[in-house]
Amino acid sequence: MKKLNMVAVASFILIFFSCSLDKRKNQETYKQEIVTVEKDFESAVKEKGIAEAFYFYADPDAVIRRLNDSLIKGKDNIRKFYEGVNFENIELTWTPDFVGVSEDGTMGYTYGKFVRKTKDANGNSTESKGSFHTVWKKQTDGTWKYVWD
Repeated sequence: MKKLNMVAVASFILIFFSCSLDKRKNQETYKQEIVTVEKDFESAVKEKGIAEAFYFYADPDAVIRRLNDSLIKGKDNIRKFYEGVNFENIELTWTPDFVGVSEDGTMGYTYGKFVRKTKDANGNSTESKGSFHTVWKKQTDGTWKYVWD
């Protein structure tokens, strides 16, 4: 009987630690997916422009907070917002300093620093720096889209 109890306890411990290792491995995979989508998003801003990039990476119900704490809701309205402001002479870069992800891998968030460089009509450059916080949601097709920025 003692031998059977020892085998049961040992089996439980092995299963428990195996599940914990798998969970940590999955967490790291999800975090890497989010870092990748952040960098793809940043590249899309350079290649396609701010309006198209923010539209493409937005969840249908995404919300962004801009200008005097205004909330812009929905990916179509986000595109309209960015199309309505002159962003032609803006270079935007950012890097997440931290990535967190839910245990089930369906939600994640990042925060870090951004740099915005602008040029005026005379070609003079201005640089501003700040911080960002983005909340990501995994879509049914496996892609990540932001729900808050």
